[in-house]
Amino acid sequence: MKVLGLDTSTLMTTCGVIDENMLLGEYSLNEDMSHSERLVPMVKEILDNLQLKIEDIDIFGVSTGPGSFTGLRIGLATIKAFAHINDKPVVGVSTLEALAFNLPFNDIVVPMIDARRNRVYTGIYKWERENLITIMEPAAMEIDVLLDRLYKDYENIVVNGNGSILFKDKIKSVLNDKVRFSNVGQNMPLASSVCELALIKYKNGITDNYFTLVPEYLRESQAQRELNEREQ
Repeated sequence: MKVLGLDTSTLMTTCGVIDENMLLGEYSLNEDMSHSERLVPMVKEILDNLQLKIEDIDIFGVSTGPGSFTGLRIGLATIKAFAHINDKPVVGVSTLEALAFNLPFNDIVVPMIDARRNRVYTGIYKWERENLITIMEPAAMEIDVLLDRLYKDYENIVVNGNGSILFKDKIKSVLNDKVRFSNVGQNMPLASSVCELALIKYKNGITDNYFTLVPEYLRESQAQRELNEREQ
């Protein structure tokens, strides 16, 4: 069963294809171009190199956020179009869950995505045998509040995501020996993780409707917040 996965929630554009437990190919690019310019050509290139057509894909997976408002809309619109045209299942995957999935340790896994204004999008996860368990649901949170909770409640913490890079010094100063930081390649969402999670969810009977699947922003856009402030 072949799965095509996409993530456009950060500056990284990533797409990949797996076939059950085998990674067939993955393409990730972080450069100053819009997702709208590079995503579909990337998908075409990876499928061409694998000698596959879009109709050969059985399941379409996509990160639903949180993350870049524009990036998420582009990724979801693309994957929903693929699923709709080919009448195939689509599965939405939390960007934070996909980030946590990059780190298959027996630690407390805390992905962090920069949410501006001293905040991060985050969740708390833990591996139990081969299952990634959600301890705290995704939320937008002040970094100081998150670190206070982690210091009080947890040991053996591993963090990743661009938020962990941005706040690295603060994280180290608060958590000290309780925390470890991921490798460079584990700090961005990976299409292969999106693919694998989408396949797991599909086999557990969890799918989405390509008409109604929407991004999970967790907070209002900058434009909407500025409009609300003007109206107050």
